[in-house]
Amino acid sequence: MPAPLSILSPFQVTLEGRSGRPRTANQRGAAKYASFQGLVCFLHFPAQSWDISYTMPTETQLRLLLDNLTTAVILLNAELRLEYMNPAAEMLLAVSGQRSHGQFISELFTESPEALQSLRQAVEEAHPFTKREATLTSLTGQTITVDYAVTPILDRRNTLLLLEVHPRDRLLRITKEEAQLSKQETTKLLVRGLAHEIKNPLGGIRGAAQLLSRELPDESLKDYTNVIIEEADRLRNLVDRMLGSNKLPQLSVTNVHEVLERVCSLVEAETQGSIPLVRDYDPSIPDLLIDREQMIQAVLNIVRNAMQAIAAQNELKLGRITLRTRTLRQFTIGHTRHRLVCKVEIIDNGPGIPAELQDTIFYPMVSGRADGTGLGLAITQNIISQHQGLIECESHPGHTVFSLFLPLEQGVH
Repeated sequence: MPAPLSILSPFQVTLEGRSGRPRTANQRGAAKYASFQGLVCFLHFPAQSWDISYTMPTETQLRLLLDNLTTAVILLNAELRLEYMNPAAEMLLAVSGQRSHGQFISELFTESPEALQSLRQAVEEAHPFTKREATLTSLTGQTITVDYAVTPILDRRNTLLLLEVHPRDRLLRITKEEAQLSKQETTKLLVRGLAHEIKNPLGGIRGAAQLLSRELPDESLKDYTNVIIEEADRLRNLVDRMLGSNKLPQLSVTNVHEVLERVCSLVEAETQGSIPLVRDYDPSIPDLLIDREQMIQAVLNIVRNAMQAIAAQNELKLGRITLRTRTLRQFTIGHTRHRLVCKVEIIDNGPGIPAELQDTIFYPMVSGRADGTGLGLAITQNIISQHQGLIECESHPGHTVFSLFLPLEQGVH
């Protein structure tokens, strides 16, 4: 064993631990043999304390960490004014952190006077607390159900409040989405089995009608066999539409606003301008990798439904349809989290969808109109699913919103 080291002056030793990260030990006095987490060098410091410190993350790394958190983080000063909010909080509250800097918390969202008093008490007493199922109202008037934790932080004799906000609406939406996808998959399997059982007899009926038509002596009797053949063809087409397209999307780089403008031109030609179309676009949305023709069909089906619903009660010419585009960050579709998602909303002020139909509107053969086929929304849902997207609907009298969520990049499982 080598002779012990003798160090009488203050010294600093930089050690590399098993994780590969450097650690610094500051010590005064003599050093003898000892082990430090399996390091090659063995040191011992008699009856004195260690000061072991990790290399601190840089400001850039901390910023990167906060920017990519899915949890909404808000930092308030002692006067309950905004010091910082991360992108997840900006998305949740639909405000800009930079523009809102220094604003009082009630200017960002409102809850209850009791909640405001609890925040003031947390500043005064430095006491953390957690609140479950709180209802926040954003500046846009949207209500959000959240859980949030408040942690006081002492910074140079000043007290800051750290708010970690977890939206419960998102969890409820994911649960609802999974149940919806499960039901749709079950329905699709049922329809496929039913279609198989229908199409086989239809083929036999059509073939027999054609053979019978050739054997009939009187040409006038062929009108009856023609009816059989035409109705068999109609039912076969209906079954094919229920099954949806088996063709894979022909993906190409497309601007989503180009799709929406094409839909607008088709609808304006049909309505002769009787129903105004309002555009509310975010021009900064990057191009999507989609099947242009299929996406036009998907959006057109929704807009036509809105158009027909408004036309049924548009005597005062007050009906309108709004097409809105936005981007969302850190959005989950199914079990995949996407960093960036394009959200397309089709909004109308028609009579709304009956409550009893809202859970089944994406099923084949479900329609709110007597003359409807009930296939338009089923086809739309199938197209959006083929693009790894999601479709949602929220409706009450005077306000119906169909939301399409399309990934702008590959997600993370």
